[in-house]
Amino acid sequence: MLSSEVGRYLETLIPEREQEIREIEAYAKQNDIPIMELTGIEAMLQILKFIQPKKILEIGTAIGYSAIRMAKALPNAKIITIERDKERYERALFYIERTNTNEQIDVLFGDALDLYEEVAKHAPFDAIFIDAAKGQYQRFFNIYEPLLSNGGVIITDNVLFKGLVATEEPIENKRIRQLVKKIRSYNEWLVHRDDYETVIFPIGDGIAISRKRGEGE
Repeated sequence: MLSSEVGRYLETLIPEREQEIREIEAYAKQNDIPIMELTGIEAMLQILKFIQPKKILEIGTAIGYSAIRMAKALPNAKIITIERDKERYERALFYIERTNTNEQIDVLFGDALDLYEEVAKHAPFDAIFIDAAKGQYQRFFNIYEPLLSNGGVIITDNVLFKGLVATEEPIENKRIRQLVKKIRSYNEWLVHRDDYETVIFPIGDGIAISRKRGEGE
């Protein structure tokens, strides 16, 4: 993980976001709603700009921050995003309307573990972004990776989990300890898949980029 000093320094180099984006960031901070760290989302957006996906699936809308950032960075992309929390879902709709990204973003309400058939209607996807319940990462991947086009990418956030996946110190909190174990297992499973090429970047809270191999690779 980058040191906090380096992280703060890098954040000072990030261009100022428009007012509506800063308002979403402020709301998330005030209400303890997890959104991507600045350095992490800026890195992800640059990667997506290189890829130029036409259709993106996001698992975990929260209040719409990352979906809106993707829509702004990729004006030709269509984004399907899933949120199971009613209050966050409604807040996401509010911000999507406010930022005039509603033509690009469709928000599905429900649990991503149960919505495969509905999501499949929008497939195939050139990119899938996993940023929901950390303990379910592998299930999300297995459920939705069949909807990914050859050469497409799956991006997973929080794979370093505040650096806890690398600590050798005992973790007293049982829930956190179990989450760390699941994320470690997911990371190891991910990098050893023969049908994907995966790299993990120590940016933000850790981002895994997994590219689906095409036929003959």
